[in-house]
Parts: sequence; C-alpha cells; structure tokens
Amino acid sequence: MKQVTIIVPTGNVNLSSITGSFEILTRANAYWQRLGHASKMEIRIAGLVKELPSGNGFFSIHPVHIKDIKKTDLVIIPSLSYDYENVLKENAKLIDWMKQQHKGGAELASICTGTFLLAAAGLLEGKTCSTHWNAANDFRRMFPDIDLQIDKLITVEKGIYTNGGAYSFLNLILFLVEKYFDRQTAIYCSKTFQIEIERSSQSPFSIFQAQKNHGDELIDKAQSYIEKNLRQKISFEELASKLAISRRNFDRRFIKATGNTPVEYLQRVKVEVAKSTLEKGRKSIYEVMNDVGYSDDKAFREVFKKIAGLSPLDYRAKYNRERVLG
Repeated sequence: MKQVTIIVPTGNVNLSSITGSFEILTRANAYWQRLGHASKMEIRIAGLVKELPSGNGFFSIHPVHIKDIKKTDLVIIPSLSYDYENVLKENAKLIDWMKQQHKGGAELASICTGTFLLAAAGLLEGKTCSTHWNAANDFRRMFPDIDLQIDKLITVEKGIYTNGGAYSFLNLILFLVEKYFDRQTAIYCSKTFQIEIERSSQSPFSIFQAQKNHGDELIDKAQSYIEKNLRQKISFEELASKLAISRRNFDRRFIKATGNTPVEYLQRVKVEVAKSTLEKGRKSIYEVMNDVGYSDDKAFREVFKKIAGLSPLDYRAKYNRERVLG
C-alpha cells in the first residue's frame, strides 16, 4: 500500500488544495476497492502545527505531526501564501523533512506556489517546473537558475511533479490518480468531480504581468516606450541607440530584468491588450489585430495562440462577456 502525505506548511496556505487533494485521492481509492482490488493508498495530512485555521476561523485542519511519519511514498505540497521569504523561513524543518523523504525514495508533487518549497529544498536544480503565473516574477527573482515553464499545467521530472495555479491542482491530482491507480480510475474521478482531464496548459488563464520591480531604470524606460507604441513598428536597434546602449547589452539587460527578450516582451504586451479588447468589446479580430500593430493576419494568429493558448476567435468565444451571456 502506498503511503501518501499531504503536508500542511506553517503559515497561510490554500485550504482547498489540501482538502481537494484528500477528497479526490480518497474517492479514487474507494472506487479502486469497489472494483475488487485491495486498498492502494493510505492518505494522511501532516505538518508542524496541531491545527490550521482558515477562512477567518470558519474552517480548520488538524494534521498529525510530521515527526510521526518516518517514511512516505508520495508527498503533496499545497499552495502557499504570497509572503514567500517568510514562509520558507517558517518551514525550514518541513523543508528538511521533504529532503529526507526524497532521499528515501519518495516522490513529491507541488500544487501552485508550493513549488517554492520544492525549490528551497534544492529539489528542482537542473529540472523544469511550473507555478501560478502570478508568482512567476517572484519565483524567478528568488530562484533565477531554475527553469520555470509558466505555460505548462503539469511538469514531470523523475519523481518530481509541479503544476500551475489555483484550481488547476485538480488536473495534477487526476494525473497522480492515473499514475498510482489506472486510466479508468482517473476517468471515473474526472467525471465524478467534473474536471476536464486533458487540460495541459494554463496559458488561457494567465494575465501578463509587466515585470517592473527589477530596479533597472534604463529597461523600465524601454518597457514604457514599448507599451506606448504598440501600433508602431519598433526597431530595437534604434531603441537601444536612443537609450545610449549597444544592442547586445540592451538585450542582455532586458532579459535579466524581465525574463523575456525585447521581442517576446513586445509580443506579450500586444497579446495582453488584444485579450482585454476581445474580452470586453465588439471589435472584429481584424480590428483588434490592427489596434496592436499587426498587419499580417497569420502572424497575429500564430503569436496569439502561442502565448494565450487559444486562437483569437476561440478566445473571444470563450471569454467575451456579451457572447457568453448572449
């Protein structure tokens, strides 16, 4: 029987990622037994605190103490609060416990911003990972050498699993159900909890956060120029010259400050404006394309789909308020 431990970090954590994981895995195990198999999982909730209050005191969890769990096969890390530096300090003992479990052969799966605990434990070195798109800037600042793939809903790296933001953890848990049970059990849980089983990207749900907390005044000026001139054809050679810097150094500093090349940044800002227009207005795809400085329909559609995960037409159909309610 596999031992599964859902940990409860000290501090403010997302209660739903704990209870949701517990409920789905428990239901999967019960279904597995109804099919005539022996129980396959023992699922426990453990942490360093005796009680985790949440929701202004309306809810609470009572985990067993982590010291009582000597060995486990799978560790599930829930979503954390956004005060990452303090959360990591408060959970130093828990991070050490995770490292020891991994050395003992345990697999680890992080939900949303739980990835910060994995990174702090040194378990993501040389690996790719994902987290909530809204936490990407903080993650890259704190762990610049880790390969963050923010568009991916789930990453798989030799017994280390991470996923994107918020309720996308449901897809990670379905993935684990299929891995530890079978496809049939995962489909059963997908239907029971009404979770879209084949989702693979969080791109349609992301809102591009213009990285402005880097402290590089020159790059901040470049970003402002890009954002104010979306309809114009921007020459980055000329922009670098205006800022009295070589193109090579401009690109290097831009990537260091924002995590994107200047071209990628321009594309992301254009797509974010286009997304907002498609969500709110009645403009045609052609009008939206022109508004953000594209004259080539094919190029616009390709860039939009690459970044947003959907074509402009599909995005409008899904998120335009008037069309959805109409």
